[in-house]
Amino acid sequence: MDRMQKEELVASLNGIFGSANLVVVTRPSGLTVAESTDLRRRMRESGASFKVTKNRLTRLALKGTKFEHLTEMFAGPTAIAFSEDPVAAAKVAVEFADDNEKLEIIGGGLFENAMDTAEIKTLAKLPSLDTLRGKILGMLNTPATRIAGVVQAPAGQLARVVQAKASQDEAA
Repeated sequence: MDRMQKEELVASLNGIFGSANLVVVTRPSGLTVAESTDLRRRMRESGASFKVTKNRLTRLALKGTKFEHLTEMFAGPTAIAFSEDPVAAAKVAVEFADDNEKLEIIGGGLFENAMDTAEIKTLAKLPSLDTLRGKILGMLNTPATRIAGVVQAPAGQLARVVQAKASQDEAA
């Protein structure tokens, strides 16, 4: 890798760290090509990405970003999972690590906060941002539906009373 390629890689990583809301630092030890491809596919499907990193270049790319506190985690073989969704990358990385002992979660960062392995695993148990949005909308719609039912009930009762009175008058 020549100097120009290294500069492009540092700039690319810096852009990733600038746009991502979650970065999970992992240690992939002996992942096969098929396993790595499967992990990348799962990440893509959830809106996240996975990238094997060069530690020295990654440390350079971290400077001046909200994830600068992760610098110490980049020792030995490392890779990062990252996403704009604050849960997606953690969820996929933890699920994959649970199924495959060749991937170890080292830690990570959510916005400006450093996270250890246990915190990443806890974060992975949360529902995704889209799921949470759906639940909130459902909660907001439920009271509106109930209000509409309550408002319509007196009108329905009044209509039934009028119908009953009309039926009585016809019978008489």
